[in-house]
Amino acid sequence: MLKEFKQFALKGNVIDLAVGVIIGGAFGKIVTSLVNDLLMPLIGLLIGGIDFTNLKYVITPASEGIEEAAVRYGSFIQSVVDFLIIAVCVFFFVKLLTFKKKKAAEAPPPAPSTEEVLLTEIRDILKAQQD
Repeated sequence: MLKEFKQFALKGNVIDLAVGVIIGGAFGKIVTSLVNDLLMPLIGLLIGGIDFTNLKYVITPASEGIEEAAVRYGSFIQSVVDFLIIAVCVFFFVKLLTFKKKKAAEAPPPAPSTEEVLLTEIRDILKAQQD
């Protein structure tokens, strides 16, 4: 059982997946910082100085020892913008990768070397002599 687990854990696909998850997590933090620290303050400034993280609908206000009950829709808006930016980045990254693959696939095969051409001619001559 230990041997089978070792073979599974050390397969290339599993390691590639683990690296992808780690890089994806780091990329998510970068995009979250981009949204929270750069884009949302600018968007809030453009629409009148609104800080999206503080937007909420208070259901019951805070009272002695009890926190307020509120629907924090500003955080939701920020999460949606965060998701859209991540989705756009991933879309363009996948487009870039598939474009490079298509370009490589569309490249014409290299011309045969002179040795290959000569060997093909010799083969054809020998074939013609046998007939």
